[in-house]
Amino acid sequence: METEEKAFVELIRRYERVIYKVCYLYTTPDATLNDLYQEVLINLWRAYPQFRHECKESTWVYRIALNTCISFLRKTKNSIETVALTYDIDLQEEDDETQQMLRRLYCLIGRLNDLEKSIILLYLDDKSYDEIAEITGLTPTNVGTRLNRIKEKLKKMNKEN
Repeated sequence: METEEKAFVELIRRYERVIYKVCYLYTTPDATLNDLYQEVLINLWRAYPQFRHECKESTWVYRIALNTCISFLRKTKNSIETVALTYDIDLQEEDDETQQMLRRLYCLIGRLNDLEKSIILLYLDDKSYDEIAEITGLTPTNVGTRLNRIKEKLKKMNKEN
């Protein structure tokens, strides 16, 4: 295996869970987790030779994963109303109550629009406002404002159900 291929495989191994999380949030009945994951890997591979390390690897991976998922779903012209809960990411080791709360949160997040999903996903992965801004193309101030609105929206959605 060539050096570039080895480096790419190592990159994918480091960020495999991140890619799955992003794909998981954009999964619909017509866009399965594996389809989205494969599409992200293809786009990462195509873009890898041009990656100049001007931003963090994680920022680059997130940006491509998010853009790929959003574009993939736009191509299928399906509205995103719910998230299929067939794949448990990071839930296997949690107790039942925590697992239920996380499933509920992912269901609510699945009802958000694409940009809101992206912002809350990055926030839940402990990304700073600056990192979220770099990935989404927003300003850090705008990220903070939108994040507060998203949290309020999720609270309201939770109370309604």
